[in-house]
Amino acid sequence: MANKSSKSSSSSKKSSWGLNKISFWTIVAVTVLYAIALILSACGVNVTVVGVLQGIATAIMIVIVSILAWRYVRPKQMVWKVLYIICLLIVIAGIIVPLVIG
Repeated sequence: MANKSSKSSSSSKKSSWGLNKISFWTIVAVTVLYAIALILSACGVNVTVVGVLQGIATAIMIVIVSILAWRYVRPKQMVWKVLYIICLLIVIAGIIVPLVIG
């Protein structure tokens, strides 16, 4: 029995795109976008360009987290799915509304 559990844990480590790997590369990609936005902002480049880069970085994080959250919610009861959709809509509104108002 112990041999079987060690095989399952080692096979899960060989996964090509596991949660840890996705999280790491997402942070790397978002860091690059935020660093570019920071440098452009410090150089006095148009605020719109900086905002677009930051928006892209934020969108990448939201998409990745939304996909992972849906994987968690999908097998659950309907109330969890409704909560997921409500939260996602509020997050999207929290990003779009300030851009429209500001």
